Amino acid sequence: VHEAVLTDQERLLGPDHPQTLTTRNNLATSYWQAGRTSEAITLLETVRTGQERVLGFVHPETLTTRNNLAISYWQAGRTSEAITLLEAVLTDRERVLGRDHPHTLTTRNNLAASYWQAGRTSEAVTLLEAVLFDLERVLGSGHPDTLIARDNLAAMRRSAGS
Repeated sequence: VHEAVLTDQERLLGPDHPQTLTTRNNLATSYWQAGRTSEAITLLETVRTGQERVLGFVHPETLTTRNNLAISYWQAGRTSEAITLLEAVLTDRERVLGRDHPHTLTTRNNLAASYWQAGRTSEAVTLLEAVLFDLERVLGSGHPDTLIARDNLAAMRRSAGS
């Protein structure tokens, strides 16, 4: 469905229209969810370049694409690239959206997972503890994002033997 919509949008709106770029991002997410990681990365890198040119480097949509690209890097085992990109996205999201914005908290959670994958367990646990505290404060203890972070923290602690 995304591919057909994208074809129509490119024809009607042009390849750099913000809605076309969003649809490309959605298609990349579908690729990622289907395990087509390399295709997702290629498409997200194209989307990021277009969004940076059309919307700007720190536009919320561009930040979402940069976050999604980092997650795709993480899924592909390109952990150091994921960490570098997530650290930059986190800095930008904190500045643009604020420290407590749900998207900022998601990026912090993603960064903690990347630290964990890189074997930086102590940093991962420390960051995720802070994220969990903020998620509980901002979204509540029963929110799905809070529950996921709590589960991730338990898994990290279990793997670290603490």
